[in-house]
Amino acid sequence: MAQMKRTVIAVSAMVALTACAPAGYDGSDSGAAEPVAVAAAEPTVTADPEASAEPGASASPGAEAENDVPLPDGAELTESLTGKKFPRMGSAVVNQDGFILYRFDRDTNDPPSSNCEDECAEVWPPALTDGNPDLKGVSDDAVGTITREDGTRQITLDGWPLYTYIGDKKAGQWKGQGVGGTWFVVNPDGSKNLECLPKGTPKAVAPPSESESSDSDYSY
Repeated sequence: MAQMKRTVIAVSAMVALTACAPAGYDGSDSGAAEPVAVAAAEPTVTADPEASAEPGASASPGAEAENDVPLPDGAELTESLTGKKFPRMGSAVVNQDGFILYRFDRDTNDPPSSNCEDECAEVWPPALTDGNPDLKGVSDDAVGTITREDGTRQITLDGWPLYTYIGDKKAGQWKGQGVGGTWFVVNPDGSKNLECLPKGTPKAVAPPSESESSDSDYSY
């Protein structure tokens, strides 16, 4: 895999009500049923991984010792990236726990850089790495890293920094799709997945460090 590099900042933010949400789902009602990646008859967690050009390929071992910065409290390493196909959503990339990964339009991929930090990164936790994630259905040539302001390394795909979303409570959910008009599910090649877009522009969820308010309108 290509050597991982570059420098960046941090991200976090919001939740989305998708056009593909189950009938009767009300995004303004926090107690309503949460949208899931597929219909009940087709649990998303059973979606089959796409075939990989090099199954089980992993990041270059030489990148492992690039830095020794301790992880932030509560943060976990992203141990794998897997390209999958989901009914209605199409292609997506998930981590080792099956949670869908996103990209942020306010980031850049040339050069790779993150513009999501502080509260944004609380809502959109960066996909952090030790430089050696397992890859399936994702080209190792497209995977890299950036160094965030706190010294941790974040995985990039085609130069775009990757994140999870705290609004996704279960593996296979994509409640972050279209949030703020800037957050999108990422395809295995790093491009935006524009399937199953929400109606309107969903608002962000509140960061854990603040009390949640239905009137909140977070810009990240």
